[in-house]
Amino acid sequence: MFQKMYNPILFQGHLKKKNYFEGWYYKMVSPDGLYSLALIPGISLNKDNPHVFIQVFITYNNADLETKYLIFPLKDFDVIKNPFSLIIDKQVFREDGISIDIEDKDISIHGQLSFQETTRIKTSILSPSIMGFFSYFKFMECYHGVVSMNHTLNGLLVINGKEVDFTGGKGYIEKDWGKSFPKEYVWMQSNHFKNPKTSFMFSEATIPFIGFEFHGLIVNLLVNEKEYRFATYNRAKVNNRDIEPQEVYYEIKKGKYKLIVEAINDQTISLVSPENGAMVKAIKEGLSGRIKLQLFKNNRMIYEDIGTNAGLEIMMK
Repeated sequence: MFQKMYNPILFQGHLKKKNYFEGWYYKMVSPDGLYSLALIPGISLNKDNPHVFIQVFITYNNADLETKYLIFPLKDFDVIKNPFSLIIDKQVFREDGISIDIEDKDISIHGQLSFQETTRIKTSILSPSIMGFFSYFKFMECYHGVVSMNHTLNGLLVINGKEVDFTGGKGYIEKDWGKSFPKEYVWMQSNHFKNPKTSFMFSEATIPFIGFEFHGLIVNLLVNEKEYRFATYNRAKVNNRDIEPQEVYYEIKKGKYKLIVEAINDQTISLVSPENGAMVKAIKEGLSGRIKLQLFKNNRMIYEDIGTNAGLEIMMK
């Protein structure tokens, strides 16, 4: 149990689970920032349509968006624990790289990428994962894990017949598992700031919890190897928020620190997300958003930056 908590990339479930999903999120951006590719391999265990999937999301030149949901039978799913490898048909996903051989009538991706200097988050007994002590509760509807806040890429992929060199680009890995995504949430991520040693992830969601609901917050800002964590479990508070269909504003406070986050989506496209283990729910995500950060300590600004090639999802009723 503890090994899985401290290593969220591991397969957290098992094939006999019911109404269960698990998905890994691999994001890769070319060094020129023109190509952003997200690959989401995963498994959906439900009564009506149990299957394995790879969801492909491509943005080119911050303008052209393309997505595809590829379905595979359960027999095509395999996991090797040490060293970790997720195998779906001909595709292999690891913590230090991927090997892709997708040929579909609508989309094709072939090649291999390796990852260097993957960056894990800080953990402790009280916070074995990004979810803090909530990691120990076994009744949560959805669990979240951050595998690598930032790493460099090496290799090339042939995407729809075009050779794209990702060498020198940046990557990010996280994952989710459980029964369903929250009914309302805001999620964003970028590691393309003016300061190359900055990486940022943010999630605020309506969380069902023992008969009631609360707003759960997880924010992790990494600047020059120093981590700033703002979360419900460490008493961070959202003092102000403004959520629109394509942009959000947050003012967050924790002790002597204050963080202001402004994010906007340029374009979005529909992706599939889980509900009771079935991949049936439509969400909107972009990979070309922008995130402005302002970090204050004792009311004095100590960091300001703008992130590009940002993933941003705004799911509000």
